Amino acid sequence: MQNILNLNSKDLDRHVYRIISVERLVDLFTHKKNVLVAPSLWDDPFENFILKSKVRKSSGQVVDYQFHKNFYGQCWATHKASDAMWRIYSSDSKGVRIRTTVRKLISSLYQVTSCSNYSTSYIGKVKYLTESELAEFCSTLFYDDRIENENLFRSLLVKRKAFQHESEIRLLYCDLIDKIEGRDGDNDNSGLFSYTINPHELIEQFMLDSRLDASEAKNLKSELRKLTGFEGEIKRSLLYAAPEEVIINVNKA
Repeated sequence: MQNILNLNSKDLDRHVYRIISVERLVDLFTHKKNVLVAPSLWDDPFENFILKSKVRKSSGQVVDYQFHKNFYGQCWATHKASDAMWRIYSSDSKGVRIRTTVRKLISSLYQVTSCSNYSTSYIGKVKYLTESELAEFCSTLFYDDRIENENLFRSLLVKRKAFQHESEIRLLYCDLIDKIEGRDGDNDNSGLFSYTINPHELIEQFMLDSRLDASEAKNLKSELRKLTGFEGEIKRSLLYAAPEEVIINVNKA
């Protein structure tokens, strides 16, 4: 049942994290929908470049498969404390880091998108490669007579070394495979795919930005309880907390 890539069974209960705005968090709990985004809308222009590329077969025939139009993904991180991620995704200091596990994520998607003959959903760890490693990786994905389903998903689990700080885990879905089975995903041609979840089962913890002062954090915590009905743990990050006073002993010369 579990479709995992670049991970092992021990990773299924590993915590993963995502920093989102208060508005998105409230929407998640209000509408009970998790939303995946087409890679073409991701920030890095190199995203999805493999599936967008043409393939030259050994016969010389060049094929344009157009698979990139049918994939959706959502990015999570394995780092629980990252200055870069807080500054990127919580620029106003009001972002909220949500926590779940690899198992809960893939299970939430798999149970509503699984098909009898094809796998439409995977979760996997991103590999960060040099340009030469990327070129070598691309050459292993396609065959003259077929394209393996799993390799289509693997193509979305590589990035350039410059993004290694993100330490990403990606939840992936392909609606083309569902259409082969005569099913239609809940997408609206806007580059988004949503599916129904129970957010109280999926999300384990809220973490508030450390740059909020104590009063701001208290007020936001109360607001989030009221707006989401979340009864789990809500904490404030200590990433930027001042260190305790330290006395440094000086050695005699």
